Amino acid sequence: MDSGESAPDEMGRPLPLSLGERLGGLIAALYPDERKRPGYARLARMIREQTGGTISATYLWELVTGRKRNVTMEQLGVLAEFFGVPLEYFVNDEVSRRVNAQLALAVALRDAKVRSLALRAEGLSPESLDALLTIVEKARRVENLDGSGEEEHGVGEQPDRPEAQSP
Repeated sequence: MDSGESAPDEMGRPLPLSLGERLGGLIAALYPDERKRPGYARLARMIREQTGGTISATYLWELVTGRKRNVTMEQLGVLAEFFGVPLEYFVNDEVSRRVNAQLALAVALRDAKVRSLALRAEGLSPESLDALLTIVEKARRVENLDGSGEEEHGVGEQPDRPEAQSP
């Protein structure tokens, strides 16, 4: 997942994600392997079984593809419950950005090598951590990957420490 924003507008500012993009991103985060991703009929059935709320497969598809935008707060509540996100995720850009950053971390940590790298870095000095971050950023540039996480924290900051977090 990205940082929770779509392509920049003509002024260079990131545009907020639409409901369809947010919903599609949640589905992709929950089911990253497209070959194993359930279809909309199965998703609708899973939503009904898990939450008791009813959203048809067709309506779910229409929401994800942007063909429909008229959704009730009750339906958003059902979707939020199923995907484990706050209701505000669907209507508040800041909440959406924060949740998407957390989802991106969760998706990255599914990879055993990423987890191993993160765990093995525990206890290293700030200087060593800065050196590792520099190496990883250079490797990402060589492989033409985005600057994932750059906007979240700078080199030398430790985002999991209380003084680095905002209240």
